[in-house]
Amino acid sequence: MGELNAIEYKRFEDIKHIRDDGSEYWLGRELSLVLDYTQWRNFTKVIDKAMIACNNSGREVVFDFAEVSKIVDAGATSKPVKDYELSRYACYLIVQNGDPRKEVIALGQTYFAIQTYRQEIADRFNQLDEDSRRLVVRGDIKQWNQMLTEAARDAGVITNEEFAFFQNAGYMGLYGGLTVEDIHRRKRLDVRDKILDFMGSTELVANLFRISQTEEKLKRDAVNNTADAGRINYWLSTNFAN
Repeated sequence: MGELNAIEYKRFEDIKHIRDDGSEYWLGRELSLVLDYTQWRNFTKVIDKAMIACNNSGREVVFDFAEVSKIVDAGATSKPVKDYELSRYACYLIVQNGDPRKEVIALGQTYFAIQTYRQEIADRFNQLDEDSRRLVVRGDIKQWNQMLTEAARDAGVITNEEFAFFQNAGYMGLYGGLTVEDIHRRKRLDVRDKILDFMGSTELVANLFRISQTEEKLKRDAVNNTADAGRINYWLSTNFAN
């Protein structure tokens, strides 16, 4: 599979549609253009193969490949044309059956594979009770915090005082200016208590997001001083909070 950068990711995100009930879909004709199919009839052959694969997997094809029509201008008149509202799974099957010589097909495979995997993880997560959710996210945070500590060290956050400043910046961004000490006081925790051990699953997920995003940006931007590391931690956390 091809490596998916932010620009390529955005190409597929930009054509994603959201229904009133929160479900998502992609229009076949828009997807065909992103995947460099200039002729709709050629793309429908790929859709047909994907529909066969969908049926063979035991799913209802009409749910993943919802046929729709829309009116388009054709000179002085207008005419209806066929299109499809495609689920994420349908798009995944389409890129799996697309022309492997096209680089964008490989990128599409990566994008929809990632999205499908994320949804599967979310579905399994939502089936857990609250205590199990907390344990899952808490374990993920432990791993990401180790990675963030390494990234912060590489960015110049060395001493205990510097790391305390860096950590405070993340909490202040997410919690509207509250420091670690303020959060301890609000949650009525002992000074030795770890804040993360006294959070529900939703609050833990928010912290997991800020930690993972900060770690990624520190590495991507090759940050090399404590002040910039703290600003990034605060800024990303503030954006997520808003």
